[in-house]
Amino acid sequence: MMRLRLVSLSTLGSLVACGGGSEATTTSVSTGGGESGIVTITASASGDTTADPTTPGTGSASGSSDDTTTPVDSSAGESGPTGCTSNDDCAGDPGGPVCNADNGECVDCTPSDDPCAEGNYCDPGTNDCVPGCIADEDCGGGLTCDVPTNTCVGCIADAECPLGSVCDTGMCVPGCTDQQACPEGLACCAEQCVDIMTDEANCGGCDAPCAPDNATAECTDGMCGIGSCDNGYEDCNGGVNDGCEVDGACACTPNQAYACYSGPVGTQDVGICAAGMQVCNAQGTGFGPCVGQVLPALELCASGVDENCDGTTDEDPDLDGDGWTQCGGDCCDDVGVGCLSPTLVNPGAFEFGGNVVDDDCDGTIDNVLATCDGALASNSAVAADYARAIDLCQFTTLNPADPADRNWGVITSALHLASGAGAPAANSRSIRPGFGSVITPEYGSRLAVFSTGNAADGNDINPPFAAFQQGTDTATSSAFPAPWFADNGNALPNVPGCPALAGGATAYNPVMLSLDVRVPTNAQSFSVRFYFFSAEYPEYVCTAFNDMFVTLIDSTNATNPADGNLAVYDDGVTLWPVGVNILAAANGLFTQCANGNISQCGFGGNYAGCVGAGELAGSGFDVDANACGYNGDAGGGTGWLTINGNVTPGEVMTLRFVVWDTSDGVWDSLVLVDDFQWSVEASEPGVQPG
Repeated sequence: MMRLRLVSLSTLGSLVACGGGSEATTTSVSTGGGESGIVTITASASGDTTADPTTPGTGSASGSSDDTTTPVDSSAGESGPTGCTSNDDCAGDPGGPVCNADNGECVDCTPSDDPCAEGNYCDPGTNDCVPGCIADEDCGGGLTCDVPTNTCVGCIADAECPLGSVCDTGMCVPGCTDQQACPEGLACCAEQCVDIMTDEANCGGCDAPCAPDNATAECTDGMCGIGSCDNGYEDCNGGVNDGCEVDGACACTPNQAYACYSGPVGTQDVGICAAGMQVCNAQGTGFGPCVGQVLPALELCASGVDENCDGTTDEDPDLDGDGWTQCGGDCCDDVGVGCLSPTLVNPGAFEFGGNVVDDDCDGTIDNVLATCDGALASNSAVAADYARAIDLCQFTTLNPADPADRNWGVITSALHLASGAGAPAANSRSIRPGFGSVITPEYGSRLAVFSTGNAADGNDINPPFAAFQQGTDTATSSAFPAPWFADNGNALPNVPGCPALAGGATAYNPVMLSLDVRVPTNAQSFSVRFYFFSAEYPEYVCTAFNDMFVTLIDSTNATNPADGNLAVYDDGVTLWPVGVNILAAANGLFTQCANGNISQCGFGGNYAGCVGAGELAGSGFDVDANACGYNGDAGGGTGWLTINGNVTPGEVMTLRFVVWDTSDGVWDSLVLVDDFQWSVEASEPGVQPG
């Protein structure tokens, strides 16, 4: 719809009705300075216009100075008119601007019934009639109310006016330009909508008003007679002397059957598409439904039929451009019922529970992917088993022969040293149903364990337990992960004030799980849970022996940390890597431990972020030991924490979980990893407590 414009006084012209006479129209006129008033324009057949000088904000629009109105004397102590018969009698009366017709008294207006004159409305704050409007009916004269400005506005096109009116110099006025502009029962005659049977005086005889419906009739005493329909007009009901319909009003021959087709142009009689039949109604003014037509449909796979009527049989479109065709298994290829986001629904998506959508097109809505870690050997040397242990249960290939098999999942997996080459010590990785006496998997029935010593608690076998305090040197070492190490200036990220590593660029007793994973087409991020333990707590906090755990991602998503390490805590200023020294920067990330003095083998200090040591029970980090004068628990742990990372839908990313001893090969650290999950929403990359 066009935007209406304010009508200024200069745009108003004379309003000439087909039958003569005059008509008063009220409109809002801009008076400058942000104010507006009401001008009453009287239009006559002669074209003269006058302005009511008693109306606020207006002056005379007439060429004569004799048209005046005597104002009401409303000086202090005197009352205005009494015994009123109209609102005009109450102008200036202190009793109010409105005449009460029941008792002839001037009263305040009431917003609920708004008795104000056209071009005014009842102000609910003062109960006074003020210039402007709050609804279209306040305006009159073909104007409408612009509510934000409370002003009456006009028109700029006939289409904005009701039937029987046209837009003339910014106002809707009675008139017409053709028959369609008049209400039913009236004809357009001399640019006015008139009674087609009786308005002889204004139409100059019967020819104009009578010809459409009574083609050859004569006009007698202002009445059109019955014609014989000989000017090409049709009579839909078959009678020849009962009036003829307007040219074009007859849509069809009554009760006649016609061929019909509502499909796209060029598809009729192509493929399966064919016309149907529709029957003209008994009045000849319209058709019934099109019965039997066959319209284009989705192309079926290998049917040998052209269902979409494009001239090609068994084509396989990818309408949403997500890489999966309809015959390739895409169950949602175009927007429709139950398919609002086609690009997110295909065999490459993961099933996002609770959205009542078959995201992965496997035929089942909101089905949960089954767990896959129930029967894994604790000392498995198969890297894919460690993916299953952390609940990555779907596997795929990089370049499948059939594109329909290009689903998400683990493509390759490997167990390496921190550098990405070589094999870790066999005892440094395991798959367990829990750890210690208290800790259980976050999801499924197993979790992955990686350690710089033996990946076992005090009661485990295959591999067996070995004390973490003092620790086990597995005699394996490598360079730190590249390019992460180079991105950090060939130095380990550390907490300010704590000494740098003392062992050169060497990761001692390292173990890495590396996974190449195709990301689901509807995934924006993932999360995974971890639990870090270290025997370096509390004696070696803020020393060069800062054992570390990193989670490195190679992804095209640029919102992840620049060095690719997701195992970092953001304190709002700095990203702190997960390690023993994080205690000095993130009080509370280590929660399973004993509070008190720390760094007995370093610079001393105090830590109060522990909430208890109950989860250390049976883990091997709860054994009394003595080092640097400290005699207490053999270590501490973070509790379960969450790592978040962002991804690009459909990409192949590499994910590496790495833990190592720093500066020496003893005093072991260990990490549990579990509960990998995809998300359809982006995340805040890094470590989140809890």
